[in-house]
Amino acid sequence: MNHTTKLQAHRPTVARSGAAAAPPPARSAKRRITSTQWAAWAFLAPVTVYLALFYAYPLYRNLDLSLRDYTVRSFVQGDAPFTGLANYRKVFADPTFVPALLHTAVFTAVCLVFQYAIGLALAVFFNQHFRLSATLRALFLVPWLLPLIVSASTWSWMLSSESGVVNAALHAVGIGPVNWLTSPSWSLTSVIIANIWIGVPFNLVVLYSGLQSIPASLYEAAAIDGANAWQRFWRVTFPLLRPVSAITLLLGLVYTLKVFDIIWIMTKGGPADSSTTFATWSYQLGFGNLLPAFGPGAAVGNLLVVAALVFGLVYVRVQRKQGLS
Repeated sequence: MNHTTKLQAHRPTVARSGAAAAPPPARSAKRRITSTQWAAWAFLAPVTVYLALFYAYPLYRNLDLSLRDYTVRSFVQGDAPFTGLANYRKVFADPTFVPALLHTAVFTAVCLVFQYAIGLALAVFFNQHFRLSATLRALFLVPWLLPLIVSASTWSWMLSSESGVVNAALHAVGIGPVNWLTSPSWSLTSVIIANIWIGVPFNLVVLYSGLQSIPASLYEAAAIDGANAWQRFWRVTFPLLRPVSAITLLLGLVYTLKVFDIIWIMTKGGPADSSTTFATWSYQLGFGNLLPAFGPGAAVGNLLVVAALVFGLVYVRVQRKQGLS
């Protein structure tokens, strides 16, 4: 009886001691989780603030500009009336809209095709690792490293109708001068050539890095199977470069859509709007007149944002399908 009583007397003590010993680990774990969460938020805070200040807020302001009738006075005082989609309707009805849309599409498509094709050809060429390969590769990076204002000014001088070296070279082979920058037939071609020259090094660097990740054993196996150089490129190199090519084309697309410096410095969108794109048109509407049209200019800028967003979503969807397959 005494033994049973002792056991019963000890049971609550054990239970109480066990219950008393269990909470400290739970509280310490909770404190560890909380401190870890605070540390994570502390690391995320700079990025969050940066995105909010330099991305989210400008996008919000641009959207607000496009939905209100802003003048210089109302822009300062902040009392612009809400007009809804009136600015977008004004942009779509403007006679400049269709030419600017066509120029933007042609400029973007031609630049992307030639930048990617030339960059891929140079990447395959430099992948042979011949003597002076690294030196020549570094020289090809010069157009990418130069400030855009320097590159655009250089091309403006080279394509000048009176004193340009391009017309001088054409004259040397018996071809008459071409009004590269002052002719509506050639102005868009001129800015396309300049932008291709600037964008090729980026494609070269990214695609060359992608080539470095392809195992040499695959080329050796293809050569043993009797594949020639073209077949090795088409059956081995090109398929394995698809992920790198996709991101290269997407980044090139986003960059080319918003190209402004080259066109504005070389032609200012002219003559007669022959080289006007959405980027230059948006600037002309918002800042190029004595009476700026902030609302329509912001609307044109938002069209560029939507176009880049659509292509980005298409890229994400394609990548997801490839990952599932």
